[in-house]
Amino acid sequence: MAEDKGTTESDRLAAITFDIQGTCVDFYQPILRIGAAVNRNKGLSIDWAMLSADWRTLYRQALDAIIDGRRPWMRVDRIYREALDVLLEKRGLGGFFTAPERDELNAVWTKLDPWPDSVEGLTRLRGRFTTSTLSNAGMAAVVAVVKHANLPFDAILTAELVETYKPAPAVYQLAVDYLGYRPDQILMVACHKYDLRAAKAFGMRTAFVARPLEFGPDATPDIAAESWLDFCVDSFTALADRLNAV
Repeated sequence: MAEDKGTTESDRLAAITFDIQGTCVDFYQPILRIGAAVNRNKGLSIDWAMLSADWRTLYRQALDAIIDGRRPWMRVDRIYREALDVLLEKRGLGGFFTAPERDELNAVWTKLDPWPDSVEGLTRLRGRFTTSTLSNAGMAAVVAVVKHANLPFDAILTAELVETYKPAPAVYQLAVDYLGYRPDQILMVACHKYDLRAAKAFGMRTAFVARPLEFGPDATPDIAAESWLDFCVDSFTALADRLNAV
């Protein structure tokens, strides 16, 4: 990955906010695990890797529609549940899943695995900076994910507090309002460049963490370093190194 623009810039930082799904935790493997159990128990052959990708696509489309005002605000857990219903019906699988079973499937989004570097890196970064989530997921869901994955944060902030979603500026304003620092004193960390572009436009510093396996081994996400980013790393521990967080 590219070198950052200089570790002296870290002296200006006071807080770090983190995207959660994909950045701090892996959702691909948990979905494949629960999917394998479903296929085994029900005698099905669902391609859960493909379903996972389609599930995320429908989720993102719903978020964009809410940001644009084309549909009313809805929490992410309800968006995922609605998308699951659409996917199962589209594939002719609706009759195989009761409502409680669908609820159980949907709960996978609260039981995601930390990446191998997440806990160590977050612990080190928290030792030097105020750290917080800044996620599109709902408050209850993020709390559940943080507890399940043992992620050490000082604060939990989610887009639910302003009833819109990233990349809307109101979500990044949450970090300023609740953490008490100027945008340029806050570093936004994510593996999604759309998130970081919006954070940069808002005035925050940006750190891109490459997660090449976010969508599984066969996907090819954009993990290239970019000159407009303040930091480009391949792990939270590498970010802690850049920021002199021991």
